[in-house]
Amino acid sequence: MEFKDYYTTLGVEPTAGEAEIKTAYRRLARKYHPDVSKEADAEDKFKAVNEAYEVLRDPEKRKAYDQLRAQGYRPGEEYNPPPGGGQYHGHDGGFDFEDVFGNAGGGGAGFSDFFESLFNRGRGGARGGSARQEGPGDTRARLAVPLETVYRGDSLRITINGKQLDVKVPKGIRPGQSIRLAGQGSNGGNLLLQVEYAPHPQFEVDDRNILYTLELTPWQAALGTSIGVPTLGGTVELKIPAGSDAGRRLRLRGRGLPGTTPGDQIVELEINAPVPVNDAQRKAYVQLQKAFEGKKAAES
Repeated sequence: MEFKDYYTTLGVEPTAGEAEIKTAYRRLARKYHPDVSKEADAEDKFKAVNEAYEVLRDPEKRKAYDQLRAQGYRPGEEYNPPPGGGQYHGHDGGFDFEDVFGNAGGGGAGFSDFFESLFNRGRGGARGGSARQEGPGDTRARLAVPLETVYRGDSLRITINGKQLDVKVPKGIRPGQSIRLAGQGSNGGNLLLQVEYAPHPQFEVDDRNILYTLELTPWQAALGTSIGVPTLGGTVELKIPAGSDAGRRLRLRGRGLPGTTPGDQIVELEINAPVPVNDAQRKAYVQLQKAFEGKKAAES
């Protein structure tokens, strides 16, 4: 199998911090999301970006990966895992993230053989998660739930200890809460699945609010416009007021996660100036420069 350079995949340096890695992930995930990109290999790139982020966002996985990378492997170079399985043996309950994402439409399915071997997820017919026993008959594992599933309240099919289970996820469930599956633990006990939110390529979570960054051109921000904004419940038209600055936050009420008081979706504006690629666009920028510099000179 081929060695994968996850830093190269995300376009960051090995010294990159958590915030830089998250920013790179969100940018690339938006770019290659199958619902957005028209590139023929967008889905493969999207999966590669998700795999890289799954490793680099987790301090323990990143440390294990960095130790392997320090041995001098190069991207695409042949990698043969040591006998007995992967380098990393975490204590997170061994949940099979690939099965969860794949069946829930979260976009994270298809982890490579390299990932599977390094993080000991199992291969071939042995794939699947494991859980740890928490007491007489009770077993506990972590469950990464896509935000769309939390929003709708839906079922996930997971594989744990070699067994497939359908898990009903209550609408609006919070991180840290547990789902109890009676009789599915060790020796006929209960299986307790502690919920965490799976990383999302477009959204972040603040309590029950959903945070989304919307990229605008300078003219859209200056003149105002209406833009279709993705939400967990579908696309919603958002009016951008004329004269909006970068960093301005607009609120879509009730478009966050469900609850007794539903959360909102907070849309933060980001202004990006397109790079001119032809003479007509360069001339337009020159005219814009003259117009605004002339205005400043007249006001001074």
